[in-house]
Amino acid sequence: MDDVTTLLSLADKMLWVTALIAAPVLIASLAVGLVVGVIQAATSVNEQTLTFVPKLAVTALMLVVLGGSMLTLVGDFTEEIFAQIAAVPATREAPR
Repeated sequence: MDDVTTLLSLADKMLWVTALIAAPVLIASLAVGLVVGVIQAATSVNEQTLTFVPKLAVTALMLVVLGGSMLTLVGDFTEEIFAQIAAVPATREAPR
């Protein structure tokens, strides 16, 4: 039962790490898309490609600004996974 608890704990942490990494970039892109969409609606400019460049620029900016902390978060999670793998006893038999 302890293995199941450990696995579920790692899965839960994996989902949180994924959300923490993806959320800033997605929220910034969503906000820029919303602002550009409101401006397009107010000016009656219906160009589909107009939102692409600002979203791309904001996404790149967010990755430059927060990329180090995102990488640190992934590295810490990877170290935790390897530490838990190393803690598994080596005397277990393979399932048949």
